[in-house]
Amino acid sequence: MQVFQILYDELISFLGINSWLTMFKSGDYSSLHTLDGITTALYPLIPIILIIEITRAFFFKRFRGSHYKVIFYIYIFNRIVSTFISIAAVAFCIGLFEKYAIIKTEFTWYWLIYGYIVWELAHFVYHYLGHKVRLFWCLHSTHHAPDNMNLSVTYAHFFLEGPYADVIRTSICILLGVNPPLLFFIMFIDGTWGGFIHVGENILKDGRMGFMNKIVLTPSHHRVHHAKNPLYMDRNFCNLLNIWDRIFGTLEHEKYDLPPEYGITREMNPHNFFDVYFGEIVALTKDVIKAPGIKNKLLYIVMPPGWSHTGLHKTAKIARAEYLKNQNS
Repeated sequence: MQVFQILYDELISFLGINSWLTMFKSGDYSSLHTLDGITTALYPLIPIILIIEITRAFFFKRFRGSHYKVIFYIYIFNRIVSTFISIAAVAFCIGLFEKYAIIKTEFTWYWLIYGYIVWELAHFVYHYLGHKVRLFWCLHSTHHAPDNMNLSVTYAHFFLEGPYADVIRTSICILLGVNPPLLFFIMFIDGTWGGFIHVGENILKDGRMGFMNKIVLTPSHHRVHHAKNPLYMDRNFCNLLNIWDRIFGTLEHEKYDLPPEYGITREMNPHNFFDVYFGEIVALTKDVIKAPGIKNKLLYIVMPPGWSHTGLHKTAKIARAEYLKNQNS
């Protein structure tokens, strides 16, 4: 019976419906009058849509267990090893940097706009580094390894990526004056949207979402981000507002005649947990061991994926440039 209780608790935790069950049992819905109560109540949105997505895939006979199996293993593994690490990382950064904030903000609509722009900058920095620094790519590649786009991909992360991302994003936001309550509210909005943009074609076939494709980053933009097509690699680093992708020239719209091919360029097995989770770390370790001299060994760690001490680089930047050159020739 204890096993069933553990499974039940894990299911309730995954769905995020603890607050709903508590309200239903007590009949007390007063928590919905508070911001924290509302955000907690809205948390189950992504897991519920994921269940709908899987159900629709079954109904239309498009369900493939391989699209979800490894991500399920990753979710379970991360639940075991990293439950409290990200929370501790955020709290540490707030305590360390809040006294050095350049300005003071409040929880108002105009500071929310400012805070969200700052948050997107912080997210851009973390995300850009995750693609451009080989060591950080080892943490981020787990999220890009699946060869299919669906809502379960939002749970596919190496357990250290969350803390690394939160240290960078929280530090930047706090130093630029985004106060903790405002930051937590932005994190909730961004986390919800960040989960939704992984929605697959079983729910949203055309991820452009009409006019919204020109205003925010839609599921279509994020499908581009997860693609390994040379034109699409290392594009669309922001999450909701595309302001920093526009400023830094990394915004890329999905082409109607170029469907995304998901996954990473390294030859790998996207259905093998160990290859998805640890494959890039193994590949980096081999490159460092084989590299001649300390300098080259260090460069493999900090240079972009695809960099080689031989000069035969196969980075995303080079692949994109070659693709565009061939298209224009």
